[in-house]
Amino acid sequence: MADIEIRQRPIGIFDSGIGGLTVAQAINKLLPHEQLIYFGDTAHLPYGDKSSAAIQAYAVKICDLLVKQKCKVILIACNSASAAAYDLVKEYVGSKAKALNVIDPVVQYIGNNYAGKTIGLIGTKQTVNSNVYRKKIDDLNKDITLHSVATPLLAAMIEEGFFNNNISESIIQAYLSEPALQQIEALILGCTHYPLIKNQIRDYYKSKVAIVDASEIVAQHVQSFLNIHQLAASTLTKDHRFYVSDFTRSFEASTQLFFEREVHLEHYPLWE
Repeated sequence: MADIEIRQRPIGIFDSGIGGLTVAQAINKLLPHEQLIYFGDTAHLPYGDKSSAAIQAYAVKICDLLVKQKCKVILIACNSASAAAYDLVKEYVGSKAKALNVIDPVVQYIGNNYAGKTIGLIGTKQTVNSNVYRKKIDDLNKDITLHSVATPLLAAMIEEGFFNNNISESIIQAYLSEPALQQIEALILGCTHYPLIKNQIRDYYKSKVAIVDASEIVAQHVQSFLNIHQLAASTLTKDHRFYVSDFTRSFEASTQLFFEREVHLEHYPLWE
């Protein structure tokens, strides 16, 4: 068993902006004894239209901070960064921390529940064009057909606070009406921002399509990972910390929508 000092170390979580707070919130609800250190790379959002090389450079800088904070686990709470930088992050942090991503737990869930079915995926251009979900789902050999559609406006729309209104309704309908997303049995929300529009997506499909919300699946994966590796903390000894690479007051206010509590953001530029 890992010693108490290691088990009491925080879980590091990072994303391009505040979308990953949907994952952090799910982890906080499921694992209230764990201290979270969150980094939102707001200076470079969205990651979805960045090159893999750029995302990898950001990820390495963020990991430097999370390793300095002695995080026992570093979770890439962003599909674009999980697709572009997971292997690099795993190698970069080495034995200093365990690296996790948000794609593998979702693929595992799909394999367990949708063998022989047709499912859809919406995500950023980076996530969809990387074909990472298609490759991993094909590797399961479960006869699952995946139809992917890039939905690049959604993350930016949510970051700006445009959700659950007429503007978001029109954009969501325009994307979901794509022929590829008809006749599916489940839809993967392939971006950690998308749980905030889950109800609008469910309404579009009149609840006839299962909505696969990564935040809940990833939280359960983190829980089982900590238990398997005997890394679970026994009690919360320090409050959560939240960092952003570019600070604005409006951004601080909007984080409350994601985390459902008062959040104080600390400014930590990746490059001075």
